Amino acid sequence: MRNTLQALILAASVVTLPPSVSQAQPTSHSIDQAAVKNVVLVHGAFADGSGWRKVYEDLTTRGYRVTIVQNPLTSFDDDVAATRRALDRQDGPAVLVGHSWGGTVITEAGVHPKVRGLVYVSALSPDAGETTAQQYDGYTTPPEFVIETSEDGFGFIKPDGFAAGFAADATKGDVDFLKASQVPINMASFGVKLRQAAWRTKPSWAVIATEDKAFDQRMLQDMAKRIGAKVTNVPASHAVYFTQSEVVAAVIDEAARQSGAVSPSAPASSDHSLRSPEGP
Repeated sequence: MRNTLQALILAASVVTLPPSVSQAQPTSHSIDQAAVKNVVLVHGAFADGSGWRKVYEDLTTRGYRVTIVQNPLTSFDDDVAATRRALDRQDGPAVLVGHSWGGTVITEAGVHPKVRGLVYVSALSPDAGETTAQQYDGYTTPPEFVIETSEDGFGFIKPDGFAAGFAADATKGDVDFLKASQVPINMASFGVKLRQAAWRTKPSWAVIATEDKAFDQRMLQDMAKRIGAKVTNVPASHAVYFTQSEVVAAVIDEAARQSGAVSPSAPASSDHSLRSPEGP
C-alpha cells in the first residue's frame, strides 16, 4: 500500500522530446487573431507555481496573457477550486495546462466553459469515475522516485533521491532549490474519484518526457493515447516544464492557435477526431 501511495505522488511532473524540437524559440511577438489569448498553468505535486517562470516568460513574449495557479495540494477539491477560481478571472477563452498531478486537476476543472483546449505536461489524465491511483495499475514506477509520507498523510520526495527522481537534467543549483522548496501533497488526494473528464469534450495535447523517472513510460504513452492527445516526446526529466520550457511553451502556443479555431459549442467527437492522436 505504501508503494502504491508513493507512486501516486509521482503525479508531480515529467516530459521529453527530440533535440531538434527542444531548441524551439518564440517565432513571433504577436499571436494570431484567431488564437486563444489566455493560458492558465497548473503545477503538480512537490512543487509550486514558480517552476513555470520560464514558460510564463516565453508565452508572454509571444503575446499571451498567462495566469499561474498556486495549488494548495491539501486536497483534490482544494486544487480544483483554486484552478476554477483562476479560470473565472479570465477575460475570454483559455488553454488550460497541467503538469503531473496537475493533469488530474485540469481533467476535472477543464469542463469550465472558458476552457477551449487542454495541455498535459508529463501529466495524469483519469476518466470520470476513476481515481488518480488507478492510473498506476499494471505499470511499474522507476526505482528512482521514492515518496516519504509523514504521520499526517502528506508526502515528500525523498531528499537524497530528489535529483534522480524529479529533475535529473537540471543544474545542481536548481535541483537544490527545487528540493528545498518542494510542497508536500495530501496523499489521500490520489484516492478521490473524478466527477468530470474534460478531455472527453475538449481537444488535448501532451508533452511526454522520455527520461521521466516519476512514471512508467508506457503509462505516459498509454494515457496520452487513451485521451486522443497530440503527443510531443521530449528527452527530459519529470521536471520537463522547468528544464525544457521552450518546448513546453511551443506546444502550448500550438494548442492556443488550434483551439481558437474550434467552436466552443461544437459537440464532442467520440473518436477524438479533434485531437489529432499520434502513436508513441
